[in-house]
Amino acid sequence: QVQLVESGGTLVRPGGSLTLSCTASDHAFSTFTVAWFRQVPGNERRFLATITRSGATYYADSVKGRFTISRDDAKNTVFLQVNSLKPEDTAVYYCAAREGRSIMTGAEHYNYWGQGTQVTVSS
Repeated sequence: QVQLVESGGTLVRPGGSLTLSCTASDHAFSTFTVAWFRQVPGNERRFLATITRSGATYYADSVKGRFTISRDDAKNTVFLQVNSLKPEDTAVYYCAAREGRSIMTGAEHYNYWGQGTQVTVSS
């Protein structure tokens, strides 16, 4: 069972940037496709970005150009760099992993989830 732990969420001012990290407990993580989602209370989890084990990436249109997903398999970690933050980016950010190679944007395709990290964008 792969365990995922997110970190890096914090309070940030509009226009600011931060980097979220997702670290896995298992070296098999390097073979997984990993994604970031976010959720606000009362809404479903929304897909943000994903990266395959070969490094191919795909982004939701709403974050393309502002968010960058990357991975460091030596550290069992996937990152999400978020720039030009807006108040509407306030949410709990989750990382998720799946064992397939395909790019999937639906939460139902991901088997492993972290506990989430809160990002609050406010002045």
